[in-house]
Amino acid sequence: MKRLLFVSLLSFLSVLPLSAQFQVDRLYFDMRASFHQEVTDGQYNSQMVGEHLNFQMMGHITPTIDYRIRQRLNKKVFDERNMFNATDFMYVNWHATPRWSLMVGKQVVLIGGYEYDAAPIDVYYYSQFCNNLYQGFTFGVSTAYMLAENQYLEAQVCNSPLSLGFQNSYAYNLAWRGQVLPWWKTIWSVNFVEDMDQKMVNYIALGNHFVFRDVFFDIDLMNRSGFGQRRFLLSDMSVISKIIWSVGKWNICAKAGYEKNDPDNLDADGRAYDLVIAPGTEYVYVGCGLEWFPLGSDNLRLHGVYYRDNALHRNNFDFGITWRIDVIGRP
Repeated sequence: MKRLLFVSLLSFLSVLPLSAQFQVDRLYFDMRASFHQEVTDGQYNSQMVGEHLNFQMMGHITPTIDYRIRQRLNKKVFDERNMFNATDFMYVNWHATPRWSLMVGKQVVLIGGYEYDAAPIDVYYYSQFCNNLYQGFTFGVSTAYMLAENQYLEAQVCNSPLSLGFQNSYAYNLAWRGQVLPWWKTIWSVNFVEDMDQKMVNYIALGNHFVFRDVFFDIDLMNRSGFGQRRFLLSDMSVISKIIWSVGKWNICAKAGYEKNDPDNLDADGRAYDLVIAPGTEYVYVGCGLEWFPLGSDNLRLHGVYYRDNALHRNNFDFGITWRIDVIGRP
């Protein structure tokens, strides 16, 4: 594995000319803050919170090599097990041919699903899988090949999202970003992920995005299974759906999810095959909300959101604002 990563890095460095000049195409900050209120068993609590503060930069080293950095400025920067804990993206991407590219650095783990793939600043509440995954962005090597227009096959080897940092655990991922019909897009993946004890779990994740004029509908299906698990299909799973109706400067939104893991999904030592969704879990969450873009663009967004789940039985109300400051590019 180390040899593969080393060879991939050498392949990238061999195409980097000494005369390369770094170019910043875009640099901006984006932020989100909310007034959070909750009611649990008749008891009311509230607080004003800053939820996101991101620095993002992207550009080119050469015409065929681009880069991207996204740093979360409000997240714990240093962890002794993961020095880049607050860094989502820190990669270079070499477009070797019009169809084939190679990416090296910190990047998103290629797991299918539109909830998982969305920028965190655009997600108001998550499934347990996304909330409990140790890290969704890791260092690795990935390659993408364009099979046809709007059809990409991607392969990736990276540090495991089930590890806290660098524990000699890896994930091996194959994903298809495609378009079945003009109104149906996909992010599908097959993943083989090691945990910190080098035990393997398999994910089959099928993310589907449908567009019907002003209505957008996502449905993500995910099956998880450890090697040796008695039932491979539907005993450890997630189903997540979201719908957005765009009306002028307004978005009317609703989202719901169901996740479960059967209580007997344990190995001979009584250890869970799935370390993200605990055996015996049956989780349901549902919510709705409004978004308003007063400038007609995503530079400024106001939101009001309600959501509830069957774990805490808490009614959550968020009213907030998201804004972006462009320093370079996209005025």
